[in-house]
Amino acid sequence: MKTLFILNDAPYGSERSYNGLRLAGSLSKAEDEEVKLFLIGDAASCAKGGQKVPEGYYNIQLMLGRIVRNKAEVGVCGTCMDARGITDPELLEGTYRGTLAELTSWTQWADKVIVF
Repeated sequence: MKTLFILNDAPYGSERSYNGLRLAGSLSKAEDEEVKLFLIGDAASCAKGGQKVPEGYYNIQLMLGRIVRNKAEVGVCGTCMDARGITDPELLEGTYRGTLAELTSWTQWADKVIVF
């Protein structure tokens, strides 16, 4: 099964991106599953490196890193990055600047699209 996750919310402040990453991480470990993840809007900040959170609090950077290690492809909306002052070198390893055309292609590729 091929699943596309689209995250819209900031990494912290609500738990939507957290919950989306939880599900994407679990699915990315499953056999015969392909996962792609696109971060758009405020979710572009999820891929920014150097996140420091209080001890005992979930860390979106670590969660996203696990998903990348599970071979999921992670694109970050370039327009959204620019609007938030995020540069390519600031992105987590394994994530990259994506485009709306790429998101369109991924949507056509997917059997399921899940939006958080």
